[in-house]
Amino acid sequence: MAKKAETLVEELAKPIIEEKGLELVDVEYKKEGENWVLRVFIDQEDGVSLENCQEISRMLSEQLDIDDPIANSYLLEVSSPGIDRPLKTEKDYKRFSGRLIDISTYAPINGQRKLTGELLGLKDDNIEIRIDGDEILVPLDKVSQTRLAIEF
Repeated sequence: MAKKAETLVEELAKPIIEEKGLELVDVEYKKEGENWVLRVFIDQEDGVSLENCQEISRMLSEQLDIDDPIANSYLLEVSSPGIDRPLKTEKDYKRFSGRLIDISTYAPINGQRKLTGELLGLKDDNIEIRIDGDEILVPLDKVSQTRLAIEF
């Protein structure tokens, strides 16, 4: 149910967000305590403002009321993905090439399920990263999550 709702909301939200020159990063729909929460993460090259989030929230809320893709009640949140944003699309992997990323995998890669390295890009359905001077290919179908690493 949650995945279907996320897909439906993504289809509704994407044109609204792109119309404002922003990018849809992710949609989450999950139960937290007694409430269902629908989170829509937006971004742009120089970051998003509170005004961006408020405007998209208002516009998306209106569209969700019209199309009503989710039967039960929920809380809508629109926000920035944060400094450890997830990487989801080919565009993300190109945009953040050269940055440090954290990868979590379903199965161990070189004996590890969590890898941190410099993103080199995508190559034949693999994430190419550099760890301690070694270039490693991580198959996309083995990746559960990729995020920008928080650098101090």
